[in-house]
Amino acid sequence: MEGRYVVVHIPGNQKILSLTEAGVYGYLAENLAVDGAATQSSTSGDGFAEKAIDRGLQQLYTGCSSTLNETNPWWRLDLHHIYRVSKVVTNRKHCCAEQINGAEIRIGNSLENNGNNNPICAVIPAIPAGESYSYSCNGMEGRYVNLIIPGNMKILTLCEVKVYGEENAALWGKSSKSSVYPNYVSGYAIDGLSTSFTHTNPETNPWWRVDLLKVYRLNRVTITNRPTSTSRINGAMICVGNFLDILQQHHMWCSFYSCS
Repeated sequence: MEGRYVVVHIPGNQKILSLTEAGVYGYLAENLAVDGAATQSSTSGDGFAEKAIDRGLQQLYTGCSSTLNETNPWWRLDLHHIYRVSKVVTNRKHCCAEQINGAEIRIGNSLENNGNNNPICAVIPAIPAGESYSYSCNGMEGRYVNLIIPGNMKILTLCEVKVYGEENAALWGKSSKSSVYPNYVSGYAIDGLSTSFTHTNPETNPWWRVDLLKVYRLNRVTITNRPTSTSRINGAMICVGNFLDILQQHHMWCSFYSCS
């Protein structure tokens, strides 16, 4: 299911909606790398790290990133948020195709050894000139994506790196709800804490909504109930869509536990 808005809604009169945490997990249709920040161990000429995530805007060899000839050259992408990475695509369009041979793709959250100690997603034996290869990372989680070639007198050259992955999009969204019981604001449901919860007044058809700010292809929605007064989530429906009036449209309803 695709949508920008996720609504949790209890139909009926004199209902209270209360929840501790809502997680919305999905994939952006776009390449995550373009919003990231790139760096590398060294720079050869004008082969800046950022050229590996410029969406292929440069068509010449000078449009690629390149390190100096050195020991263990590396390139790193900071995605700014933690993602469950599904795949990394590397593209080698021009000369020097051998300058990616043996590169390790590493995914993780640590900057120890410049991020090069994070777990390995894949090892690139070689990519023929002009071809793109995709490597599955099977949901490895991390903020940093590294490519490193172990060994002496190595050069790492990248013309394009693309990263696709899943995130809890709710954490970066904007929440609202039908009413606010004093001190139990809507943002408590997406603050990542299990010690706070949101709460509406008793009313007809109470709802809570998160605007994900972008359209996602959703895999799952998770709801964490509060430890007390647990019945205040009973009967809730989850609706996904691209319009603010999705409650009136009565379409694309999904089950309480999953959107799959």
